[in-house]
Amino acid sequence: MSGASDFQAAVRRMLETVDPEPDREGLVDTPKRVEKAFQFYTAGYRQEARDVVGSALFEAETDEMVVVKDIELYSLCEHHLAPFFGKAHVAYIPGDKIVGLSKLARVVDVYARRLQVQERLTMQIANGLNDVLKPRGVAVVIEASHLCMMMRGVAKQNSSTVTSCLLGLFRKDERTRAEFLRLIDGR
Repeated sequence: MSGASDFQAAVRRMLETVDPEPDREGLVDTPKRVEKAFQFYTAGYRQEARDVVGSALFEAETDEMVVVKDIELYSLCEHHLAPFFGKAHVAYIPGDKIVGLSKLARVVDVYARRLQVQERLTMQIANGLNDVLKPRGVAVVIEASHLCMMMRGVAKQNSSTVTSCLLGLFRKDERTRAEFLRLIDGR
């Protein structure tokens, strides 16, 4: 494998241990494809929330809750390297600044594109937004399905996991928290 990276060599060794025909046509370029895919899957290690928000901060003209629901997310379980996927619901109550709405989805991607556990992912999104926006509160709820639980082990295809991280007013004020939960529930 001249010119192959260490990553590609490791994938090649893995293929040799799991496939009785590691040299067949369909697997010849698999190490290159897997390396390229993992560079994309883990691009979040090369980014921070502040980087993706950039200059998209604007003077706040409101102190009302901002909610973006159903932000698709895809990540890899750090325990099995199996995908998990779902939706993030993100809210904040502005302090001095508001942020371009697409930046909330980009912040989700920064942390989802790392080897993760859902619990940490939820906290990282909330803390990242809190650090950059300096809002009066941040709330993040993630609902996800984990292929490590669906395809192997207990093999529960209809299971999902819900995690939350509430900061500032969302943690302190029961009415604010209840309003957020009603809004993401669709009622």
